[in-house]
Amino acid sequence: MKESKVPTLKSIAEKLNISVTTVSKALKGYSDVSPVTRQKVLDIAEELNYTPNSIAVNFRTKQSKTIGIIIPEVVHHFFSSIINGVIEEAERQNYFVIILQSNENKEMEKKQVELLISKRVDGIIMSLSNQSNDEDYLKKIIDRNIPLVLIDKISKLIDCSKVIIDDKKAAFDAVNHLINIGCKKIAHIRGPLNPQNSIDRFLGYKTALDHHNIPFDSSLVYPCKRVCYEEGYDFTKQLMNDHPDVDGIFAITDLVAVGALTYLNDQQIKIPNQVAVIGFSNWFMSSVISPKLSTIDQPGFKMGAQAFLLLKEEMESMRNAGKRVCKTITLNTDLIIRESTSK
Repeated sequence: MKESKVPTLKSIAEKLNISVTTVSKALKGYSDVSPVTRQKVLDIAEELNYTPNSIAVNFRTKQSKTIGIIIPEVVHHFFSSIINGVIEEAERQNYFVIILQSNENKEMEKKQVELLISKRVDGIIMSLSNQSNDEDYLKKIIDRNIPLVLIDKISKLIDCSKVIIDDKKAAFDAVNHLINIGCKKIAHIRGPLNPQNSIDRFLGYKTALDHHNIPFDSSLVYPCKRVCYEEGYDFTKQLMNDHPDVDGIFAITDLVAVGALTYLNDQQIKIPNQVAVIGFSNWFMSSVISPKLSTIDQPGFKMGAQAFLLLKEEMESMRNAGKRVCKTITLNTDLIIRESTSK
């Protein structure tokens, strides 16, 4: 049985007895091809089930029209908002997005970077895992002249574009609010030691205490490993045993704060009259749990959209001028006051 040939520009040209160049121009809608000829080309292309060879097109244009995004968790409300922001802007610019989840695992993150490099993506957006403490695999992206934008969880040691919030100021605002409503002994359920945003939120917590002349007590700081609901619950249980007179809790994320609220509710500890709680991110759950959770609104969707636009700007700079232009965009946050701090 004779194998059918894949239709090409040449086969369309031969069928119509015109040049390959004319066929190519007709398919792209060039004005110097007559409407009659263009329609004939389109009819034959449809008859032969012709589709452009995207690999060849990409080779000529030196673009894959594909970017990659690596995030710690897809189901995380904040990161899913980032993904939605990236995808919406990417679709407007006719880019495809490969979404990868590192599961907060450094080795998985390294493999995913290698995968995106091998797929010849035009650029990469990343929010680093909590385990990230080695920049060599990020430098490999830059050494390959692949534009890179870090978002939310970043490394200050990597010279690339970034989209962030001022985590230190946002944390200061959260703790300052607790102090303003009368809290005098405030615990911090913080993130792991590595991520920059975890470090900055801890520094914001300390700065707010210092601003109000409240002595810092390291025994009031509980570092998470997985930054999850269970840690919020368990650390609050430990906190109330260690410091029964604590009257405020600042949690690294809303998920951890919800764990804290649940333990306090289980123990019938009055929120906020006995213990006030504030989280970080403004997840959907923060507005539906009882009591409703005060939090810092972190604009995930806008961060994702800005990250893509920044990546596209850098991709164009690399393609047209052959040079990397690194920028850092810092977006504003808002303090959202709800029942968990409304004394």
